[in-house]
Amino acid sequence: MTNPLRTALGSALGSALALALACAAGGCGGETQDAAPAGAAAAPAGLRLALNWKPEPEFGGIFEAERAGLFAKRGLAVERTGGPGAPVVQMVQAGQVELGIAAADEVVLARDRGSDVVAVYATYQRSPQGIMVHAARGAGSLAELFASRGGTLAVEPGLPYVKWFEKRYDLSRWKIVPYSYSVAPFLGDPEMAQQVFVTAEPIAARRQGADPQVFLVAESGFDPYTAVVITRRESLRANGARIGDFVLALQEGWRAYLDDPAPANAVMGALNTEMDAETFRLGAAAQAPLVEDDFTRRHGLGAMSLERWATLAKQLRELGLLDRDVDPQSCFAEPVLQD
Repeated sequence: MTNPLRTALGSALGSALALALACAAGGCGGETQDAAPAGAAAAPAGLRLALNWKPEPEFGGIFEAERAGLFAKRGLAVERTGGPGAPVVQMVQAGQVELGIAAADEVVLARDRGSDVVAVYATYQRSPQGIMVHAARGAGSLAELFASRGGTLAVEPGLPYVKWFEKRYDLSRWKIVPYSYSVAPFLGDPEMAQQVFVTAEPIAARRQGADPQVFLVAESGFDPYTAVVITRRESLRANGARIGDFVLALQEGWRAYLDDPAPANAVMGALNTEMDAETFRLGAAAQAPLVEDDFTRRHGLGAMSLERWATLAKQLRELGLLDRDVDPQSCFAEPVLQD
């Protein structure tokens, strides 16, 4: 189906999106960005983008937009920074970068603490975070797994989804240990379960002879948007048009990556030699249905709904992670979309 942001009205729609982003930031009161003198070639507009992990399929649309010149076509010069362990939300809030990659729950938690970061694009419509177990356990769902004989569960303690599990399931039979960022413990222990991204650990485990089964965290009812592009409202006020152009270029990049991930995978593979070409290929295939679904086919890749943000804010409040009610409308800056 045709992406509604890539029709013959693309240029006009691009201006409309940029205006919507700027207005969402409160910047429609007549202030404008400086224009290049008549007849002069405008210099590319610089934007800094902080990633929160290594080059992997979750960033495929970004690298494709860069590789194919889609940012440059819109007059943007995008500088990538960040990586594993980068404090992306803090970097964006401090103005060190205009844009960053984070999770929707991080946005809500940051706003509860006084930050004014907002999401402008949601890569994953369904969270790629999951729990990997050995298929031999015979569990048919997360509920069956956690009600079973137990074992060892490797997760990052304190994460919102872990607290959600503790609220929703009886984990008393399970020994919870810190996640080690490796599949080696899983391979050696048939009673072990661990957190994963569907694009990474299950593929590595399967290629090393295991028979992993993955249950998405979303199955539990906790399903925040993941790999969201965030910015500050101040950045939207100052750079609303170029951030709107960035979003449109990113949509084009993701469309191209979903259609053919090989070129961008080759670029990322040269930067991340820990993953081989086959792992990149399998990762891209595994994530595709989480990136594009019926909602994005109607509203465009990266689209978000107020209902999803409201549900997330309510869940985080129920978990005691918020000190106050956070207005879900304040968490993202785009026209409100109702599914």
